[in-house]
Amino acid sequence: MRKLLLGLDIGSSSVKASLLNADTGRAIAAKAFPEEEMPIDAPKDGFAEQDPEMWWKYVQQASHHVLSQASVKKGELKGIGIAYQMHGLVLVDKNHRVLRSSIIWCDSRAVPIGDQAFKSLGEAYCLENLLNSPGNFTASKLRWVIENQPEIAGQIHKMMLPGDFIAMKLTGEIKTSETGLSEGIFWDFKTNGLSQKVLDHYQINPDWIPEIVPSYSVQGTVTSQASKSTGIEAGVPVAYRAGDQPNNAFSLQVLKPGELATTAGTSGTVYGVCEEPLFDPLSRVNTFVHVNHQEQKPSYGVLLCVNGTGILNSWTRRLMGGNRIGYDEMNNLASSAGIGSQGLTFIPFGNGAERIMQNRHVGAHLIGLDLLKHSKNHVLRAAQEGIVSALTFGFRIMQDMGMTLTTVKAGKANMFLSPIFRKTFIHMNRVNLELYNTDGAQGAARGAGIGAGVFNGESEAFQGLELLETFEPNENFFEPYEEVYSRWKNQLEQIQKMNL
Repeated sequence: MRKLLLGLDIGSSSVKASLLNADTGRAIAAKAFPEEEMPIDAPKDGFAEQDPEMWWKYVQQASHHVLSQASVKKGELKGIGIAYQMHGLVLVDKNHRVLRSSIIWCDSRAVPIGDQAFKSLGEAYCLENLLNSPGNFTASKLRWVIENQPEIAGQIHKMMLPGDFIAMKLTGEIKTSETGLSEGIFWDFKTNGLSQKVLDHYQINPDWIPEIVPSYSVQGTVTSQASKSTGIEAGVPVAYRAGDQPNNAFSLQVLKPGELATTAGTSGTVYGVCEEPLFDPLSRVNTFVHVNHQEQKPSYGVLLCVNGTGILNSWTRRLMGGNRIGYDEMNNLASSAGIGSQGLTFIPFGNGAERIMQNRHVGAHLIGLDLLKHSKNHVLRAAQEGIVSALTFGFRIMQDMGMTLTTVKAGKANMFLSPIFRKTFIHMNRVNLELYNTDGAQGAARGAGIGAGVFNGESEAFQGLELLETFEPNENFFEPYEEVYSRWKNQLEQIQKMNL
């Protein structure tokens, strides 16, 4: 009988399921739903919401699909892992009914609340105990509901992160994790527990916080009701949960100090692991509890996030003709423009308030356009160079914090499929890049194998993880790409001055 593990990755664009054969460490089935991107509602400027029941609908469809595709038999499925879009807020009443749409990661309505809390709680306390400004994170979003929708706040039984909600739908139990509470800025790193000061300041009822479980652990089992709607056998344990970026790092076996993972999907990230609780004094990058954190053996993840990454690339595709042009053709056109795009600069911050910009909405800007010399080729290349420049801006903040950045790991997907993006990334940051055959759903499945005891530790969980390609920088390109970054940074500084 096979030993199989199911990984679910709850994104803001789609829900993906992967089925992993624990004996080989290889994925045997995978599917993402829906075919097109899930909608994000924006009832007001700066708002971004999704219906949690929509995620659940696609979890059911994706689970049914992969279980059928792999002809899974009774007793073969040994565990379920859940990865999810970070920083979202889900509220339910005592009957587990959703009280309002989830306020998701790219929603910026709570920025003023977080900024005020940073001052009121004290910058020293926030940075030394929370390792972050309260910013636009889950705790601040919950406070927004308390202030603006008291009729909903009065019905709250529990608050959850998106992955906690999916686990609830599968098991009927409401739980969360240390890494989840740290990403919501509920966690005091000095006391290794909930921050009473945050709860008191925001007037958050501590009874709203779910039971806390380790990321790797049996956290409930699939109910008969969930079994009927998903096709998953009743009694299978949910044995892992983590936010998408800690989980992406985990999926690439980034678990030790000095190791880094990166993604370039809708948003772009770099996530590095350290054993000391480092923080950026301006809270432009953020520190959370990593999935393998233990009180006796601490492990922290430092996250750099740029909202406007793949979303800018897909925007330029729509501008260039939508489905009539593919990403490979876009990359070929961009390659003819040459390094630096003949002086054209793209500032990619067009997807809400940006954390590395101290939660300001800088906006997207195309600068230096010359109608006599620039073509769509230059626009396409400038977009990719602008995205990498934004990541480099955050990369250098991480270096200033004392992190050593030499080799970065990524899944071979999204913008890392672009030769221009890869070349710009490795030379602008002067790092080696390793691409692997994995994704967040596979990572969640591996985590479930640890939590359910299928794997005997982390090293065994990564059999089957295959290094596909390695890219090393050529020092002859360091100077040209540094010039691109310097021009980009100068343009950004000019925009910031105009906005003051």
